[in-house]
Amino acid sequence: MNYIKGNFRKSIYKSDSGFTVGIFKIKETNDEAMEDYVGKTITFSGTFLDLNPDDLYIFYGEGVKHPRYGFQYSVNNYDRVKPEEKDGIIEFLCSDLFNGIGEKTAQKIVETLGENTLDLIIENKDNLLLVPGLKPKKIDEIYNTLMKYNESHNTIVYLTNLGFSMKDALNIYSKYKSNTIQNIEYNIYMLAEDIENINFDKLDEIAKNLNYEKDDERRIEAGIIHIMKKVLFERGDTYLLKEDIVNNTLKYLDINKDIEFNLINLNKEGKIIIENEKYYLEEYYSAEKNIAETLYRLSNLKLKNKIDIDKQIERLEDINNIKYNEQQKSAIKKAIENNLLIITGGPGTGKTTIIKAIVEIYREINNYTYEELTEKIALLAPTGRAAKRISESTLLKASTIHRFLKWNKDSLEFLVNEYNKDFSEFVIIDEVSMIDVNLFNSLLKGLTNNVKIVLVGDYNQLPSVGEGQVLKDMIESEIIDTVHLDLLYRQNENSYIVSLAHEIKNDELSLEFLNKKDDYAFIESVSPLIKYNIVEIIKKAINKGFSYKDIQVLAPMYKGVNGIDNLNIELQEIFNPASIEKKEIKVGEVIYRENDKILQLTNMPDDNVYNGDIGYISMIKTAHESKSKKNEIYVDFEGIVVKYEPKDFINIKHGYAISIHKSQGSEFKMVIMPMDNTYKRMLYKKLVYTGITRAKQSLILVGSSTSFSYAVSNTFDYERKTSLKDFLINKISQTYK
Repeated sequence: MNYIKGNFRKSIYKSDSGFTVGIFKIKETNDEAMEDYVGKTITFSGTFLDLNPDDLYIFYGEGVKHPRYGFQYSVNNYDRVKPEEKDGIIEFLCSDLFNGIGEKTAQKIVETLGENTLDLIIENKDNLLLVPGLKPKKIDEIYNTLMKYNESHNTIVYLTNLGFSMKDALNIYSKYKSNTIQNIEYNIYMLAEDIENINFDKLDEIAKNLNYEKDDERRIEAGIIHIMKKVLFERGDTYLLKEDIVNNTLKYLDINKDIEFNLINLNKEGKIIIENEKYYLEEYYSAEKNIAETLYRLSNLKLKNKIDIDKQIERLEDINNIKYNEQQKSAIKKAIENNLLIITGGPGTGKTTIIKAIVEIYREINNYTYEELTEKIALLAPTGRAAKRISESTLLKASTIHRFLKWNKDSLEFLVNEYNKDFSEFVIIDEVSMIDVNLFNSLLKGLTNNVKIVLVGDYNQLPSVGEGQVLKDMIESEIIDTVHLDLLYRQNENSYIVSLAHEIKNDELSLEFLNKKDDYAFIESVSPLIKYNIVEIIKKAINKGFSYKDIQVLAPMYKGVNGIDNLNIELQEIFNPASIEKKEIKVGEVIYRENDKILQLTNMPDDNVYNGDIGYISMIKTAHESKSKKNEIYVDFEGIVVKYEPKDFINIKHGYAISIHKSQGSEFKMVIMPMDNTYKRMLYKKLVYTGITRAKQSLILVGSSTSFSYAVSNTFDYERKTSLKDFLINKISQTYK
C-alpha cells in the first residue's frame, strides 16, 4: 500500500464532517511517484478526526491532479505514529497536548521509564510515581490526556475492523466520541438514522458479526424504516398502508413475526406518524404539512391595492410585436397582484413568454434597475437546462433550486434554510411538476414569510422522480389561484408538434398523426427494423445540418432489442465511431470514447451537475498516464468540466438515447421516439405526452401506429398516495369551522 510519512503542518480548510485540506511535510515514502517530494511540503486532502502538528503520521493514498486545485495527495486512510525514540517522546510530552509539562519534567519522565514510557503510562498510571517530584494531580492529568489521545485512535481501529471505511469510521466517531463503542454495542442500527450514507444493508452485514438475531427488535424497527424509505422512493408515495409495510418488511428481513408492536413503538418514538390508517415517515408527513401551512398562509396574505397594469401589457405587446390572449393577460396580472399563483399549460401556450412579461412589468412598477431586479427576484428551476431557458428568455440570472439554497456537500444540508433565509421578494419557479415534496419544502423554508411566489408547470407531464406530486396536488386542491393555459399560439399551417401534444392531452387524437408535416413524421416500422430506421433517419438529419447535440432519441425502457442500452450502442457508432485520434476505455461492457454524449444519473450539486444533465466527454486519461493511476473521464456540461474516476462511473451513461423520465425539463431541436409493441407495459398517455413535448423543431415517431394509439388511449397511471391535497383542503375546512 502506497504511503507518505511525515508531519502535518496546518489546515487550509476543514468541514464539520472532518474533510480537511492542509499542508504536509514528507519525510519518507514508498511511492515512486512521490519520491521527488521527500523533504518538501505538499497539499493533501481527506477525512480526518484531528490532526496535531506535533505528531508523526502515515498517510495512505495517492497523488492526484484536482481539476480545480492542482496537485495534491488524496488520503484514503491514515495512522498516527506513536513517538518511539527518547527525543521524540520528550518532544511529544512537551507539546501543547500536555498542559504544564516543561522540557525538564518530560526528560525526567523519559529517563525514568525509558523508551516504553507511553505504553507504561497507559498500562498503569502508577508507573509515573517512580518519577521523582511528580505530584498525584499532575500524574492524573498526564494519564487522562494520554488515554483520551489514545482512545480516538483505538476506536477508529475498532470501527474499521468491524468493516466500516475510514470515512465512515471518522463520521461515526465525530458523532458519538467516547460513547462510540457503547452505542454500537447497544444498537448498531441507530447509525442508519444518525450517520449520513450508512444504510441498513451495510449495518445488517456487520450486525451478523455482533451476533444479532434475525428477529431482534432493533433489527426489525430499523428494517421497517429502511423498507418504508425504499418503497416510498420506488413508488413516489408519501405514505403507505399497514399491509404494505408488513408484507414488504417480513419478506425483506426474512422473518415470520407479528410486527404490530414495532410499528406502535416507532409511532411512540415519533419516527412514524399514523393518521387515518396512513403510515408516514416523519420527514414526509412534516414536509407535506409544512407545505400546506406555508401555501395557505401565503394565499391568504392581505393583497396590496390592485395595480392597473394594462398600459404596461400594451407597451410590451408593441415592443415585442405580439398579442397576449386573455388567458395570458390574466396570468400576468394575477402574478403581479397575488402573493401566490400557479400557471399551468402545455407547449405552445406561452408560459415562457408570460414569465418574461411578469419580470419586466414587476421591474417597471417598482422602478427597479436591472441590477436591483437581480437582487429582488429569483428565477428558479429544478434542472440546469430549465434554468438556462428562463435566463435566455428574461436575460436575467436564473438558478437551479439546489444552487439557490446553497447545498453543502459536507454537511449534506442546504445553507439557506429556516434559520438562514434568502431575502428575495419575488420568486418564480419553472418546471414545478419535477419538484418532489422534500425539495419544495426546503425551498419554502428558505424563503421569507411575505415572499411572492409564481409556480409554473405542466399539469399533464410526468410527476417528480422523488416522492410526492406537488404540482398536481396543489392544483387539484383548488385553494391556490391557478391560471390554466389551453389556447395555442398561432402556428405554421404545416406544423404539428404542439397540436399533437394538445390532441393527446384532450383525448382527441386524430388520424392526422399519420401524415407528414414540416416538423413531424410518423415512420411505420415493424419491431426488428426500428433500430435500422432510426439510424437511417439520423444519417439524413446529419446531412441536413443537425449535429449530434441537436438530436435526441427518447425511449421508455432500458432493456430489449429497441431499449435504451441497445440503441446507445448503435448510435455511438453513428455519432462517434472509433478513431485513433480519440482515446477510449471499457467499463464493463460499455465503451466510453472522447466526444461521446453523456447523461448524468444523479445530483452532484457541489459540481453544479444534476440528474438528467447532458454533457460530452472532453478528455479521457487512462490509468497508465493519470497521476491517480486510475482511468479518468472528464465530461463537459456546457462549460462545467467534471472528473469521474472508476468509483464515479456508476453516475453516468451514454446519452444518445435516454429515458423519457430523464428528459424532463429539457428541450431538443429534434426528438426521435421509437414506438415498439414490446414497450407495451410502459406505454401510457402521460409518458408519451412528456416525450413529445421535449421536441422544439422536429419530432419523428418510429414504429407501430397501433402501439402509439394504444399509448395515447392508455390513461392508466399509478396514482401516487400523497396527502398534500388533503392537507390543503383541510386548512380551508378548519378556517370555516
